[in-house]
Amino acid sequence: MRHRIVGELMTSAVVHVRPDTGFKEIAALLAAHDITSVPVVDEQDRPVGLVSEADLLLNEAAEEDSAGLLLTPCLSPADRTTSRATTADGLMTSPAVCARPEWTVVEAARLMHRNHLKRLPVTDEAGRLIGIVSRSDLLRVFLRHDRAIREEIQGEVLARTMGIPAGAIEVLVHEGEVTLRGTVEYRSLLPVVERLCRGVDGVIAVTSHLGYRTDRTSVTPG
Repeated sequence: MRHRIVGELMTSAVVHVRPDTGFKEIAALLAAHDITSVPVVDEQDRPVGLVSEADLLLNEAAEEDSAGLLLTPCLSPADRTTSRATTADGLMTSPAVCARPEWTVVEAARLMHRNHLKRLPVTDEAGRLIGIVSRSDLLRVFLRHDRAIREEIQGEVLARTMGIPAGAIEVLVHEGEVTLRGTVEYRSLLPVVERLCRGVDGVIAVTSHLGYRTDRTSVTPG
């Protein structure tokens, strides 16, 4: 099976800033390009951090309420330092968490989830910035047509990978949800078929109505 990779989904023209880029210029870039964060790169174009809208808003969050109606803001020492920064090197979250172009959607999604990120800079083997991938980019795999998903399951998963004869399993796909009906040789193959089908790009869920001919896990050697 072939999975879509980050290099196919990322945006190559990346809006980025240098460590000495000023607060106001960063805010203008975010607004002009309708993005929520921007990578900070050094002289070799290697990401060293990321500045987000949240980082910029700390400047406002740290302000005292002139009307005296709000409580004094309680910020951590790190956030207090960021709130006083005027350039990217003081505003950014560092180090930069990056992805590689050969990663699968699953790898990139797990890294985003683990680090609570919406975007990942993508770097080459030398660590240079070559793109950026967002949550919405990763979600594009779920826009695959049902027919393409069904053909991959029938051809790649069942026939080529599992060696299951054509017609032995009926594959129905509707809006990315897969339904399997038919019979496999061994009971132990049921979870394998389901797992491989779930791993196909664009599959949202798999419902199995598969049966089996024997409960043996394999053929006993003669």
